[in-house]
Amino acid sequence: MATAFDPYDLGGKPLANRIVMAPMTRSRAYGPGATPTDLMATYYAQRAGAGLIVTEGTQPSVVGQGYPDTPGLHSAEQVEAWRKVTDAVHDEGGVIFAQLMHTGRIGHPDLLPDDQLPVGPSAVAPQGQVFTHEGPKDFVTPKELTEAEITRTVDDFATAARNAVAAGFDGVEIHGANGYLVHQFLAPNSNRRTDAWGGSVDGRIRFAVEVATAVAQAIGGEKVGFRISPGNPYNDIAEDGIQETYGALVARLAPLGLAYLHQMEAPGVRDLTLRLRKEWPGTFILNPFTGTDPTGPDELGLVEDGIADLIAYGALYLANPDLPARLAAGGPFNTPDRATSFGGDHRGYTDYPALG
Repeated sequence: MATAFDPYDLGGKPLANRIVMAPMTRSRAYGPGATPTDLMATYYAQRAGAGLIVTEGTQPSVVGQGYPDTPGLHSAEQVEAWRKVTDAVHDEGGVIFAQLMHTGRIGHPDLLPDDQLPVGPSAVAPQGQVFTHEGPKDFVTPKELTEAEITRTVDDFATAARNAVAAGFDGVEIHGANGYLVHQFLAPNSNRRTDAWGGSVDGRIRFAVEVATAVAQAIGGEKVGFRISPGNPYNDIAEDGIQETYGALVARLAPLGLAYLHQMEAPGVRDLTLRLRKEWPGTFILNPFTGTDPTGPDELGLVEDGIADLIAYGALYLANPDLPARLAAGGPFNTPDRATSFGGDHRGYTDYPALG
């Protein structure tokens, strides 16, 4: 029987254990042109004991940025700056994937050059606010992507993946979850298109499949993960028929030979989790739903039970950089700040992470 502390082969890349550091943006890319800093290299190197680190959300293009001071992978300067991060993690024996996150309609003109509008599958404004350097501001109505712009956006993901490999990353994770662009195409309330990228389930999953296909062709499927969050309402997402939508999506992704499928589990979807686990032919990573508590030692048993191959930890990693060692010893655990952290995956502003 496998345990979370056993080694694992991820597409030919040996992992020291089956514990994953979930993507948690801290908005610390203070370098020129949204470049990573020495602080970020230290932060990730401290957590290199994870079997796999997935970085904070990293924008594949200028217009893909939705939060202040988040890093990109779309310029030569960013590629060079990321090398100090990947080198630091590799020096500590770690494995690190870059999460490619286009925020889509979750953003604001104040965060983009020349007051550009955020973009989305449809011109539908989400409810809520986004952080800017001037504080929270209401979301705006995004610009609906044209067919040509959709094609360019797919190309941006592929280019960013090549840049990630050039920067020394072991692979990339496509962020198809938590209300950002890929998820916006999947959800009927944010995707009201009537062309080939909307309407039916096949239409709404098309963009996600195109992105995954392009990225896999660019760097090899064994270096590509894909993240989903079926039924997660974050960022004003409403999804009906998640069994049909995600069953179809997984069926289309399966032949691509991806490194893994990474599910952030929403409340009440364990039946779908078990179905996707069964239908996914490769490595299955689970960021399990744990309510208001962070994923903890009790969730290690999900590997032993065969529900997941690897388990992703979010909030507990913020407070415990040596988390695998503490999990193995049964603690003690530093307590994450409950005023600023939510169980599982996180996005944030400076040191105030928000679910993302």
